[in-house]
Amino acid sequence: MPAVTMVRDLLAVLKLRIGLAIALAAIGGLVLSPAPLPSLREVALLALGVLLAAASAGAYNHIYEFDLDARMPRTRARPFATGRFRAGPRWYAFILLLLLAGVALAGHAGGGLAALFVFMGAFTYGVVYTVWLKRRTAWNIVVGGLAGSFAVLAGAAAVDPAIGAAPLVLAVVLFLWTPPHFWSLAMAVREDYAGAGVPMLPVIVGDALCARVIFVHTAALVLLSLAPALLGAGPIYLAFAILGGGWFLYQSMKLAETPDRRRALATFLASLLQLALLIAGAALDRWLDGGGA
Repeated sequence: MPAVTMVRDLLAVLKLRIGLAIALAAIGGLVLSPAPLPSLREVALLALGVLLAAASAGAYNHIYEFDLDARMPRTRARPFATGRFRAGPRWYAFILLLLLAGVALAGHAGGGLAALFVFMGAFTYGVVYTVWLKRRTAWNIVVGGLAGSFAVLAGAAAVDPAIGAAPLVLAVVLFLWTPPHFWSLAMAVREDYAGAGVPMLPVIVGDALCARVIFVHTAALVLLSLAPALLGAGPIYLAFAILGGGWFLYQSMKLAETPDRRRALATFLASLLQLALLIAGAALDRWLDGGGA
């Protein structure tokens, strides 16, 4: 196998895009804490720890779901699905090493509670969602959304083990954010999940009802995402929360009116924009405030 192909496959297996989103969630919890921020080095180590732990869960997801991936057009070219990579002791040792390194870095940068939350996030995605729930229930991604919530709590705990109200609210926001984010993608590729027998919500209840559920979830999380502005977050956070949340809510409303693939993808992209703006707004407020208490 050419080196370029191997590196590309390895990066795909680690699911770094998901890992980066989870690492950003941890930073969101960190900057929303009212306590003084740690050094940039400690922030970077915590983010790297979250990323490595998330990558370990992503790699295990690839191994465990190779059979599902092989049955879905969207994923059938993944390395384990095609046989370019084969599961074995070396892969399991690599995954364990990634997890241990991630938890250790989080513990070094943020303490034992932060390390525990990082571990729980990886466990939630790698075991609770992937092994226990995904093939069994449409509630799979609802519970799986706790992975992002644990990342927020890890970031907050790295600053102060007595986690403040604003990070706690953001953790709930992430819990509410994950289902409409993923369900909109699942609507766009519903035939894949239906063919593979995966009980994602649009497969079970149909696109029309799923789109209405997405809208209700989005309305709740957008409303809740404004609450940190009442708990210490600054005006930039509030402005970005209104902007990103408003766009996500608008797209989910259009999806409820016209539950088709184009609208589902637009809603999925709007969810990513909202998350990015929430974290950016919180970070900018703290940076302009000098990072103090």
